[in-house]
Amino acid sequence: MRAPEFWQRDGVVPRLLAPAAAVYAAVTARRVARPGWRAPVPVICCGNATAGGAGKTTLALDLGARLAGRWVAFLTRGHGGRVRGVHRVDPAQDGAALVGDEALLLAACAPTWVAADRAAGARAAVAAGACVLVMDDGLQNPGLARDLALLVVDGGTGFGNGRVIPAGPLREPVAAAAARCAAAVLIGQDRSAARDALPPGLPVLGARLEQQGTAELAGRLVFAFAGIGIPEKFFAGLREAGAVLAGMAAFPDHHSFTRAELRGLLARAALAGALPVTTPKDAVRLPADLRAFVRVAGVRLVWDDPAAIDLLLASVLESPP
Repeated sequence: MRAPEFWQRDGVVPRLLAPAAAVYAAVTARRVARPGWRAPVPVICCGNATAGGAGKTTLALDLGARLAGRWVAFLTRGHGGRVRGVHRVDPAQDGAALVGDEALLLAACAPTWVAADRAAGARAAVAAGACVLVMDDGLQNPGLARDLALLVVDGGTGFGNGRVIPAGPLREPVAAAAARCAAAVLIGQDRSAARDALPPGLPVLGARLEQQGTAELAGRLVFAFAGIGIPEKFFAGLREAGAVLAGMAAFPDHHSFTRAELRGLLARAALAGALPVTTPKDAVRLPADLRAFVRVAGVRLVWDDPAAIDLLLASVLESPP
């Protein structure tokens, strides 16, 4: 599903939905107040206060790379996949339809467990030898106690109209989410005044997304398509890399591409004389035999102050990363 446009601005509809939002916030508050299982290893959570693509998986991948050599494992719910229970992702055998697209991206970096029950997933990972657990999402999931939680914020969309679902994009009030976090990670320029909505005492770590694998795209006609939380971020990144966008197609997050859809996208690209380009998250959801016809352009996180995130990680580890 796409986020309603009124989530980005206040008005009559959000105000009419305010009573339902109050109920949603109260239910969430009661749920997150429950104590979770305390793992015998450090647990780091990359969470957010909003529904949608703030950049949690990109942050999780960055932390996984920084923690390399410590037997780090990822925990994720497996959005978009049909697997139930606790499942260790096998990148060679599992597809996005089974475990979800984000799980496949994480599993390419480090061992990954899919589990709606985060405590059960953590137990399985620890039993397999994991020494550090990184949760992709899960700030509102009380099943597993966290040693370090980071609030991921997209600088472009911020917290929308500042209201809770269904009146706005928030899973819970910003102050409530921030109270359980050691710091916020603000990704991209703060065009939404998100920093002003954060509690004054909360440290804010700045970062930006840098496009990868796009050096040969500079000055080239491309047809970009993406089914991620905020497709416009991908399109903007391609422009910043120098690509000339001949066309764009945006799909809902975790969209499952059919063969007919992809053939249609390839035909539109060919008609424009452009190279079809998509994200790594979308690429794992494409029909395997047609995937080779699409260029994949990923992103990485670039920190304003890399030492700041290393200090936070060191605060929950026995020795510095």
